[in-house]
Amino acid sequence: MNQEVMNLFNPQAPAQVFDSIRISLASPEKILSWSFGEIKKPETINYRTFKPERDGLFCARIFGPIKDYECLCGKYKRMKYKGVICEKCGVEVTLSRVRRERMGHIELAAPVAHIWFLKSLPSRIGTLLDMTLKDIERVLYFENYIVTEPGLTALKENQL
Repeated sequence: MNQEVMNLFNPQAPAQVFDSIRISLASPEKILSWSFGEIKKPETINYRTFKPERDGLFCARIFGPIKDYECLCGKYKRMKYKGVICEKCGVEVTLSRVRRERMGHIELAAPVAHIWFLKSLPSRIGTLLDMTLKDIERVLYFENYIVTEPGLTALKENQL
């Protein structure tokens, strides 16, 4: 009986047992589906108000409220408005803990390669493309280009 009462106040789910685990790369479409909004500005916090800048790296509209059950402008406060999105500041009224779970995305002008896939030994990208690390670096830093469709030119496919 005493243990049942303790479990009411300290509920712990039993540890899950796994036979195996698989880690894979996420596609650009999958990453965009996880995103709650686009980050458009490099600013983080307004130095006068100490509130996150809109569309910045700490944006409350994208990542969630700073305070539990309170929008950024203060129009909606308390649990009574849970799930409501403020018309003024665009922040959803919910727990501030969601800031640790939500992700945003940044649209880049050109695609980039993660350093782990480039510099790991052996280079994952180099193995996949059958190219040397030096040649791949030249392509990634826009010093050279890889021919994908030669067309009517004298160039060959996969030529630098």
